[in-house]
Amino acid sequence: MLQSEKELTQETFANREHAFKHTSFEREFAFYNDVKNGDIDRVMQAMLPLGAGGSGVLSEDPIRNMKYHFIVMTALITRFCVEGGMEMETAYTLSDLYIQKVDKCVAEKEIHKLHREAVFDFTSQMNRMKRNRRYSKAVVMAMDYIYDHLHSKISERDIAAHVSLSVSHLSRLFHRETGMTISAYIALQRIEAAKNMLQYSDYTAVDIGNYLAFYSHSHFISTFKKYTGTTPGEFRKKFYRSNWNKEDNGEG
Repeated sequence: MLQSEKELTQETFANREHAFKHTSFEREFAFYNDVKNGDIDRVMQAMLPLGAGGSGVLSEDPIRNMKYHFIVMTALITRFCVEGGMEMETAYTLSDLYIQKVDKCVAEKEIHKLHREAVFDFTSQMNRMKRNRRYSKAVVMAMDYIYDHLHSKISERDIAAHVSLSVSHLSRLFHRETGMTISAYIALQRIEAAKNMLQYSDYTAVDIGNYLAFYSHSHFISTFKKYTGTTPGEFRKKFYRSNWNKEDNGEG
């Protein structure tokens, strides 16, 4: 057994012995998506203190441990915001600035304060960017409804009822403002969510397709390939956790 594998086994056993569990992927994924969507209210509700239970231990030194978590968080937020439309140079410059700031911190209180500042800075920038697109209230409500229901069946009739418009009126309005149909927008949002899950989680392509309410695994593969030009399995092999070396699971 490799030394790293031995250490992993020992650490996993110790975590089980102490009933320690890392923060669930669903919770983390929802939080980063809220930042990406510029949803300040949700971020305020979902944000946990840096290094809260379930975050794992990256260093025995408390200050260094918090700094490492800060850097990981900032890297993930940056990726999500770039995927959400933030200009890449802006996102990475902002990331560099906050990492430079945390490097100078000497107390936990300073790091906690900087953590809140960074999260709300990224979220506010995404919020301003999305508001500047000037979608109507009905279309924004429709988008929010779709985002909230990506994991279940979504019908245009239900969306129209939610925004108090007829299906035909909402369809015309949505297409005029976004340049795409409601069904295409739903598919695109599900594929964006699937891409994140394939990159940052260990769920199989089958589980991800089911979680995001695709009709079947073949439907998930065909839709994913339509929007990305590759299969879920190929995408994971290329992008899983920033190209970390991991054996392909063979999905897709």
